[in-house]
Amino acid sequence: MYLEDILSIIFQPTIWFFILVVVILRLSIKFVPHNRTYLIERFGKFNTVQQAGLNFIIPFIDRVSADRSLKEQAVDIDSQSAITKDNISLSVDGVLYFRVLDPYKATYGVDDYVFAVTQLAQTTMRSELGKMELDKTFEERDLLNTNIVVAINQASAAWGVQVLRYEIKDIVPPQSVMQAMEAQMKAERVKRAQILESEGDRQAAINRAEGKKASVVLAAEAEKEEQVLRAEGEAKALVAVADAQAKALVMVGKAANTPSGQKAIQLELATKAIHAKEMIAKHSSLVLLPDGATDAATVVTQAMAIIQKISGTDVSSVAMQSSDIQAEPSRGSDTSSPWDK
Repeated sequence: MYLEDILSIIFQPTIWFFILVVVILRLSIKFVPHNRTYLIERFGKFNTVQQAGLNFIIPFIDRVSADRSLKEQAVDIDSQSAITKDNISLSVDGVLYFRVLDPYKATYGVDDYVFAVTQLAQTTMRSELGKMELDKTFEERDLLNTNIVVAINQASAAWGVQVLRYEIKDIVPPQSVMQAMEAQMKAERVKRAQILESEGDRQAAINRAEGKKASVVLAAEAEKEEQVLRAEGEAKALVAVADAQAKALVMVGKAANTPSGQKAIQLELATKAIHAKEMIAKHSSLVLLPDGATDAATVVTQAMAIIQKISGTDVSSVAMQSSDIQAEPSRGSDTSSPWDK
């Protein structure tokens, strides 16, 4: 009884109509995700491109022929061999970054745009490496990447694909070339080390020479200043001595211009004469002197005569006193001088 009721409900026309409407709506409504596009074909011919959002198609007539992503895509470029301009074989791999600009061209302009772009990147990379020497491939990697991108974009414009950049991951030369490069780098390092060492020695020698030069100059300047100061000191000393002697002579002259000064001079001269004869007697066994030169009075008389000529004063009284002194030794029993013995 219940089975018959269920079957009767299932086979009602309204139920089947409702199911048909749901299926048609499900097939006709298309929700396109963001940054993606659907290419719609009608009866096998391209009809339209549906952008992100809510879209409708005619079921059983229209169909989604391709689903294209508008995001930037990264594809690994497999390692491949390439020969440089100087005939060095290299193993090179990289990464290709591109995006779909025209979904229509990417679908109908080429069968598989990803495969086409990667193959084009490989051939272009080999071509660009063949234009450069080995050293340039390491030094100008950015330029190499730029040239590859420009060359790919020229060929991929008909496919609706834009290559944004190409990055070389690794460049591997042969083992023999690696050893030669290591030897070259070692030689360059040794060369730079030797150059730096020689530069250091040269600078040190220059510094030492400049130091010696500066020390010699300073020593010469110091000696010059010392000589100048010594000369100035000696000159000042001579001036001071001369001033002192001049002052002493002035004082002696003033004192000698008096009677008491004349007597003091006579006493000083007699004392010096006696002392001179004592020194002669000590250091010589035989001395020949002129007549009268052995008497102190005679020596004093001669000195006073000289003073009289210099000062122009009258010293007759002094001469008389000196003659009296000269006459006194003759009064004794022995007229010879004790120094004559």
